[in-house]
Amino acid sequence: MKKEWFFDRFCGEQIVVYAEDGKIVEVGAESEKHGDVLGNIYKGRVKNVVHGMQAAFIACGMERNCYLPLNEGASILSHYDGGGQIRTTLPMNEGDEILVQVVKPPRGSKGAKVSCDLSFVGKNLIFLPKTDFLGISRKITEEETREELLKEADKLREPGQGFIVRTAAATATKRHLKTESEYLKRIYRAVLEAAKDAPVGSAVYREYDLPIRIMRDSLGDGVSKIYVGDGELYEKVLRLARMRGDIGERKVVHYTGERSMFAYYGLQEQIYGLANPRIKLGNGAYLVIDRTEAMTVFDVNTGRYTGESDLESTVFETNLLAAREIARQVRLRNIGGIVAVDFIDMTEEHRAAVEEELVRALAGDPAKSRVLPMSDLCVTLFTRKRRNNDLSSFLLKPCGHCTRQGYVLSDIYMAMRIRSAALDHFAMGYRALIIELNRGLMNKILSERYFAEELAGPWKGKRIYMIPHSTYPEEKFSVRGDNAAVLTLPNDAQILY
Repeated sequence: MKKEWFFDRFCGEQIVVYAEDGKIVEVGAESEKHGDVLGNIYKGRVKNVVHGMQAAFIACGMERNCYLPLNEGASILSHYDGGGQIRTTLPMNEGDEILVQVVKPPRGSKGAKVSCDLSFVGKNLIFLPKTDFLGISRKITEEETREELLKEADKLREPGQGFIVRTAAATATKRHLKTESEYLKRIYRAVLEAAKDAPVGSAVYREYDLPIRIMRDSLGDGVSKIYVGDGELYEKVLRLARMRGDIGERKVVHYTGERSMFAYYGLQEQIYGLANPRIKLGNGAYLVIDRTEAMTVFDVNTGRYTGESDLESTVFETNLLAAREIARQVRLRNIGGIVAVDFIDMTEEHRAAVEEELVRALAGDPAKSRVLPMSDLCVTLFTRKRRNNDLSSFLLKPCGHCTRQGYVLSDIYMAMRIRSAALDHFAMGYRALIIELNRGLMNKILSERYFAEELAGPWKGKRIYMIPHSTYPEEKFSVRGDNAAVLTLPNDAQILY
């Protein structure tokens, strides 16, 4: 199987795509300006303590106060094998200044969830400076290796501290573990030093950006190639690859083609399809995704598929295909929390088989999930832990025309599509482009300077004109090329920067 990673950056966003044999498996997107707050440590102030909820609300400089459970220390570590004296309650008063770490980013109207049990993640170890816990990944199954790694981790910690041994540590040497543990401890000491003079609401530690996290956590021996479409990002990825003995710099390729890298490698339409709530299955059936505040719902439909024998066989085959595709989509779109699946009605025997297929398909996902038994109504519930930013925040934004109850394509997503179309036209030999688009989207592109880096680099010397249309919906645009020395354009046309 050909396993390939693709890294790119444009319009202030970093994009990471993982594909197997040309089919996208994972997509990640992160703003360079704002980034992901997951894992960040803030100096906060306790705004109020709600004893009935066993929770406190902390002002951390974000739009909404953060939520801090006071009795959740043990549950955070419950998915690792290990033990220790884990704090389950934390004395706290209003006005106290504390250090908290984001364990779940804000979403919708909910503020971020934080913890006082700080952790610092390395490739092989997770350092817990304030938690007396020694744990190990359940993916390390060889008993002798587990015992040896736990003994080594125990030697590296001081009283009251803890370590979690990650899956990658199974192939690490004792020297690597010691070096990494000392590095993580230095980071913690630097955080404490920074917190002394930091104002309340400021971040005293920020997690690595998306490409570095991917290089640290996700890449391994099976990777065939790593393609990078941006020069600055290529140098960063190359440096990290040189530090990884299991990758090697020869696998890192700097893509310098004229077209969008994702278009060149046949991934662009797959990425665009992630904005569509309707997903086609191979036999003509389809899924519909509906996202609510509380959960994500998948509805399975037979569509044009009528089967080859009887109705029950048709339904059973469709539900099996749906179970596999649902497992793929929740990973692709990074859907977390509660997921409900409304399968087509079927017999009890077939219900059990479809449920087993869903469990099997989800087992290949790095994110932990738990499937509940299917009900008599053929509805299945399962939970999935979200690993990175919700991809929908990159692809979609609340609609401004229906009291924000629905969603439309986001500005950054539309800029991505316009950029790709522009690259295609420049690759055809055109030196001037005329882009007709929604007036509000044009103003956003100009004010945010989405294409500033392209104009200073590969688009330098080329002419790009934007014609606004008040009647165009936000998702409508057109791009055409022209090599004429003089162009006839309307009065409200604007040259890009």
